[in-house]
Amino acid sequence: MTSSGRGFASDNASGAHPAVIAAMQGANAGHAHAYGADRWTERARELIRGEFGPSAEVFFVFNGTGANCTALQAVMRRHNAVICPASAHINTDECGAPERFTGGKLLAVPTPDGKLTPALIEGAITHVGFEHASQPAVVSITQSTEYGTVYSRQELADIAAAARVHGLKLHIDGARLANAAASLQCTLGEAAAGADIVSFGATKNGAVLAESVVFLDPELASEFKYVRKQSAQLASKMRYIAAQYIALLEDGLWRRNAESANAMARLLAERASAVPGVRVTQRVEANEVFAVLPHAAIEPLAAEFDFYTWDERAGEVRWVTSWDTTVEDVERFGAGIARACADIRD
Repeated sequence: MTSSGRGFASDNASGAHPAVIAAMQGANAGHAHAYGADRWTERARELIRGEFGPSAEVFFVFNGTGANCTALQAVMRRHNAVICPASAHINTDECGAPERFTGGKLLAVPTPDGKLTPALIEGAITHVGFEHASQPAVVSITQSTEYGTVYSRQELADIAAAARVHGLKLHIDGARLANAAASLQCTLGEAAAGADIVSFGATKNGAVLAESVVFLDPELASEFKYVRKQSAQLASKMRYIAAQYIALLEDGLWRRNAESANAMARLLAERASAVPGVRVTQRVEANEVFAVLPHAAIEPLAAEFDFYTWDERAGEVRWVTSWDTTVEDVERFGAGIARACADIRD
């Protein structure tokens, strides 16, 4: 890690935005009813409905895995399956929690860029009505994806249409939905258009711990409060989670944070691409950069700047920019990449 203590491993590594901390401090005065019966929670729900539509049902939870697992539980039975990209967080980074808590199966589809298509969805729908096979019930996509790519609004519409044809629900893992909306220059709701249910995250956008499950089809939320409670995702002092959403949503801070993170990722990709021996492997549309480096350069560079190796055999790494990443951070890292690769050539 650099002397400044700032790296590129994850947007979970950054601190919280000062406005978020101030909002939590503001919510700390006096007593308030527990479990969401407070004015902060009601205001946060109102703001989220302003983004996703007046009929949206909003539930706050502790973390992204909890949001995804409870969202899927709401629209699945134990014999059902979820069609998702092989790179999806629910498939690679949640320790089997979605399958444990839903009792269902993930049908992971390989993709080159983390994005499903209608054709890939069609190909995963097999053995319908066959009692020996899990029955597809949900399509789950991530916006922006684990590869930092973003579904266009037309791609979202096409996927939603493909899901509807087969009677499948559409879930969007929106841990980085803010980055997708900033990339598409649209609202949060438009960046998740067509979904039945969205895991709408704020933690990666400058919050401390603030995640939510948003039902765009309110009928699906009728028993969700029981699912949330049974899954240990019901916060007693919910006002602290809600206050973070208020800070991000009330004056557009979420967009400014996301736009800054995205811009720093584009700058980083430009600096890295200019270094001989470095190849950026994915389109940089949100706040993640994937690149192939000489193997010998990765370990010393990661020791200094902190990031993850995505594919050890290919020498592919992942760099993530955050709301607080600065131009100076990127320029320093870019110089480090150039230096590490030059040392290898020498």
